[in-house]
Amino acid sequence: MKGTFTISLDFELHWGGFEKWDAEEYRTYFLNTRKAIPEMLKLFAGFDVHVTWATVGILFYDSIEQLNENIPDQKPSYRELQLSVYEYIRTHGIGTTEEVDPLHFARSLVKQIASTPNQEIGSHTFGHYYCNEEGQTIDQFFADLQAAQRSAQTIGRRLSALVFPRNQFNDEYLKACYDAGFRAVRSNPQDWFWNIQTRQETFWKRLNRGLDAYFPIGNKNTFPLSSLTVRKGFPVCIPASRLLRPYRPQEVILNTFKISRIKSEMTRAAKSGECYHLWWHPHNFGHFPVENLRDLKVILEHFAYCRDKYGMESCSMTEIAERLLHEPV
Repeated sequence: MKGTFTISLDFELHWGGFEKWDAEEYRTYFLNTRKAIPEMLKLFAGFDVHVTWATVGILFYDSIEQLNENIPDQKPSYRELQLSVYEYIRTHGIGTTEEVDPLHFARSLVKQIASTPNQEIGSHTFGHYYCNEEGQTIDQFFADLQAAQRSAQTIGRRLSALVFPRNQFNDEYLKACYDAGFRAVRSNPQDWFWNIQTRQETFWKRLNRGLDAYFPIGNKNTFPLSSLTVRKGFPVCIPASRLLRPYRPQEVILNTFKISRIKSEMTRAAKSGECYHLWWHPHNFGHFPVENLRDLKVILEHFAYCRDKYGMESCSMTEIAERLLHEPV
């Protein structure tokens, strides 16, 4: 059995934290992100790496007119209204086009990703939907997924892989994903500090998640594909192995530990014929993009080594689901 290397990216720009990030304050950060994405694509293509880009549906559009035509009729009725993208648009406003507002529209980038070999366009829901927050309903979530599928149709794609915003989900919402056409979702690592229910988490959980990037705190995070459960009427849940945390200049030594840890985990997966699932947000490269892209190249070079020495393969999330479901998705 060959080892498998998969990457999933949460592509969201400002929609990933609109309720807490001031758009103007973070403008340079997200503009740097937009510049870094084509460089990521060059690296992925150069190393023949298959990647799932879980994309917020709003980013598929390049104008407010197009967006307004495709907003779902049922919107999330969160108890905390500020969690809704529609409340943000109503109270803060967004620009008219991608050229005017590159933090909230990204059709040109989505099309560039779609035109790059072996890059899968997946979903991060339409409106960065929080599945476990109080007030919203399963019907509202399903309407969001339908809107996400409509957004993908504008570039001739159908979505089959999904990543839940803030990694919030449950069985009922997994079933809704399947009914909306999704066959693969990313689930959390099997560690207590990755058991995420809502946005309100303890400092202790967040601390342990951070420390585990550098030191062996969590459980073994590679897994055989045969260990994944296939349930009728549910998408395949593909656990994340490791979050690629961004480069920080004040953590040069820790950064070395982080990359070494990722490489050793990849090697273990390659040797044992298991899967290693790396993920991050493209905007994590918004600060220090040169250093982050350098680290990514080191990781991809190590994948090439694992491929040449141990036969490791690169697969998107949907490609993994197809193997387990034994049918094209």
